[in-house]
Amino acid sequence: MKKIIEINNLTKRFKDLTAVSNLNLNVYEGDVFGFLGPNGAGKSTTIRMLLTLIAPTEGSIQIFGKPLNQDRNHILQRVGAIVEKPDFYGYLSAYKNLEILGKISGVEINKKKIMEILELVGLDKRYKSKVKTFSHGMKQRLGIAQALLHDPELIILDEPTTGLDPQGMKDIRDLITYLSRDKKKTVFLSSHNLYEVELVANRMSIINKGTTQVEGNVSELLNASNLKVNFEVDDVEKAKTLLSTTVWISKAESFSLQNIIFTLEKNEIASVNKFLVENEIKVGAIIPTRSLEQYFLTITEKAVNDKSN
Repeated sequence: MKKIIEINNLTKRFKDLTAVSNLNLNVYEGDVFGFLGPNGAGKSTTIRMLLTLIAPTEGSIQIFGKPLNQDRNHILQRVGAIVEKPDFYGYLSAYKNLEILGKISGVEINKKKIMEILELVGLDKRYKSKVKTFSHGMKQRLGIAQALLHDPELIILDEPTTGLDPQGMKDIRDLITYLSRDKKKTVFLSSHNLYEVELVANRMSIINKGTTQVEGNVSELLNASNLKVNFEVDDVEKAKTLLSTTVWISKAESFSLQNIIFTLEKNEIASVNKFLVENEIKVGAIIPTRSLEQYFLTITEKAVNDKSN
């Protein structure tokens, strides 16, 4: 599979502060790649190095198979990005802003193309409106429109749903999915919104203290470790007594009126269910509760504990 971004041992130091430390990361063609980490993890610093806004202290970045430090101009012509809060001419319309920004970047762009992009981000009905009348969320959408002006192959989005209402967040999710699936773009998505990433990303990396903690397919990573599984049963006390004679009791975290919550490997769920049913415990529902948020917290807390030890 073709690598679009390859980062090896990337480090960035600001005097006594190491913002990124020996970071390794691989993004493949067609990925929607979720780049996750708590505040101060080094996400924004990494993105700035990807866009050559700051230079690495050590390590290497290759984009489209070429060294970024040697082929900067050619590479960036194929990259679109929105980094934090996008900035525009407030007294000009959305349309005029995109027209000017296209000319500044040397992109040949006509009215039809601008309107298509504005429609894509849900701003076509406000194309004549001055940007100073836009909400923060609308400016975010216009920022994404700007990133799409030159039809880039790689799109880097830093917190693209900031300031959007639930419908706006869904619209951006749908847009990211459309760009990846229908337009065959590769999307690098940095976000604090774990739910959003879980819905749209196929691969992800979690970083903490500037270092990669884990990288891989979202579905595989979420299934790789223990799941929280809620079993709804008709007789919790009887089930608890039966389980106490088995190895499953050590995996039972809590018992309530009609629920037993286990921590289980994915392949153990069927065995627990079989045991309960064979012992005449009626199981009304089995509900896995594993989410990206839980996985994220597990990984970052483990990193903190490992460092303190």
